Amino acid sequence: MYELNESSFDPITFVLTGIPGMEESHIWISVPFCLMYLTAVLSNLVLLVVIATDRSLHEPMYLFLAMLALSDLMLSTTTVPKMLAIFWFSAREISFDACVTQMFFTHFSFIVESSVLLAMAFDRYVAVCEPLRYGSILTPAVIAKIALSAVARAFCIMFPPIFLLKRLPYCGHNVMPHTYCEHMGIARLACADIRANVWYGLTTALLSSGLDVVLIAASYALILRAVFRLPSPEARLKTLSTCGSHLCVILMFYVPAFFSFLTHRFGRHVPSHVHVLLANLYVVVPPMLNPIVYGVRTRQIRERVLRLLCPSGDCPCPGWGGRC
Repeated sequence: MYELNESSFDPITFVLTGIPGMEESHIWISVPFCLMYLTAVLSNLVLLVVIATDRSLHEPMYLFLAMLALSDLMLSTTTVPKMLAIFWFSAREISFDACVTQMFFTHFSFIVESSVLLAMAFDRYVAVCEPLRYGSILTPAVIAKIALSAVARAFCIMFPPIFLLKRLPYCGHNVMPHTYCEHMGIARLACADIRANVWYGLTTALLSSGLDVVLIAASYALILRAVFRLPSPEARLKTLSTCGSHLCVILMFYVPAFFSFLTHRFGRHVPSHVHVLLANLYVVVPPMLNPIVYGVRTRQIRERVLRLLCPSGDCPCPGWGGRC
């Protein structure tokens, strides 16, 4: 049992318990999370190197992929190392300021990634539905503005919660049943009215990521409508396959995230271990899958990756024509 200093109104440290009720399985749970994290870091770094070093890939679609890789790296690296430290070394303590900092960058990178996914959906819509205007719509200046807007929006949304949390007294309550710090997870430890935190979080989530989901769905609906008008069955099948894989990754990103978000507010009967496991999934599974679904399945990226890994062109590549 952790000692609580009931006379302290400003907590020096919080205690992250890991996955509630599954403490004895932490070592085994850590193995897939560690492997997924290493895969996510390596694959996203390779994707960034390939795009940065090949000028022929400095086009809108690939620049958006680079933005997605950066946000994936930030999202997973902000959360998973601390999670593994809890699982392996029982390093449960985290200072209040470090916890708030982790909360900021976790939600910040999530909002940036949501913005990038929306931009990529718009990119695909223009490519499929307005191919002749693609170059004039998605100019380098427009892409730069999209990137700056994504960062600025995330910062503006996540800056106020820092002060919403710092204003609260915590009365020695410092045990958080989670593997990383979230806005509402911290707020619920306070011994004061947190309605401002609840309503701010709900409003910003619906008007940012919630709106992104609606616009992404609208973009893919318009894309599918255009696809079904294509005369070639092969072209329809290829485009549907690509859109299907994109939508699966998008669902893997948003569904656990919104489940975690809504559970904090309305899911009092949801088991804590289910909530925390799903909250852990959205910070590591999409960063692992995105480079594969968006990158390796793209022919130009695949060819550059093979050239990077096999510069001599003589290493075996099963399924890709025998040799690189």
